[in-house]
Amino acid sequence: MPSRSPDLIAELLAVANALADAARPETLRHFRSASLGAANKDATGFDPVTEGDRAAERAMRDVLARSRPDDGILGEEFGQSHGTTGLTWVLDPIDGTRAYLSGTPSWGVLVAVSDADGPILGLIDQPFTGERFLGGPDGTTLTDRSGHRPLRAGTRTDLSDAILFTTFPEIGSASERAAFERVRDRVRLTRYGLDCYAYALLAMGQIDLVIEAGLQSYDIQGPLAVVRGAGGIVTDWRGGPAHEGGQVIAAATPELHAAALDLLGDGA
Repeated sequence: MPSRSPDLIAELLAVANALADAARPETLRHFRSASLGAANKDATGFDPVTEGDRAAERAMRDVLARSRPDDGILGEEFGQSHGTTGLTWVLDPIDGTRAYLSGTPSWGVLVAVSDADGPILGLIDQPFTGERFLGGPDGTTLTDRSGHRPLRAGTRTDLSDAILFTTFPEIGSASERAAFERVRDRVRLTRYGLDCYAYALLAMGQIDLVIEAGLQSYDIQGPLAVVRGAGGIVTDWRGGPAHEGGQVIAAATPELHAAALDLLGDGA
């Protein structure tokens, strides 16, 4: 990834924060509301979208129209528009809409700005808990009600000590699920269902591995920047780039990453 000037990085960080600031009230307005409903985007399953999703993405797009009108945008709800700068803002207004519908505070607003090689910086914002995890070239920080502090991923190297997360127990295809279960059977603890918040916990050093399949680019680019800035590793199941989605593994250390990749094997 080419180096960027400190002034540009500072501007992009300010815009990323402004996007998350704009999305927060829109998501909170509808969260745990008795009138919250959802439309289904999947004719054969359940892929919900709420007015909170749409309102948050509209608010972020309005900020970009004022502050970075020449950049591209890729958003989950309103698609892609191409820019002229080589930079694209990747927006997931509510990652974890099922959790949002359920009143569970494990959803988040995802923002990244990327070039052809992947995210330059990105964030995970949890409006209800007031936590913002921001990852960039200078590391990852958490800003919450107690202040602002740097984050670092954990140091565990042995799978038998590791804590593993994934969103869905029935991860991906049958072969992907079998591959995941090979890792699951070797770790200390496996938990399910936190969507993007699991990547934030990895950046905090609370957990050690996140393994998922079937992701879109807007699902992973913000979390990728957060984990990478905290010293973690994010790749696909073959060890290649993960910013376009698909099969994704995030690990706190190179040792855990290598051990898990070996077990994922034929599922990749």
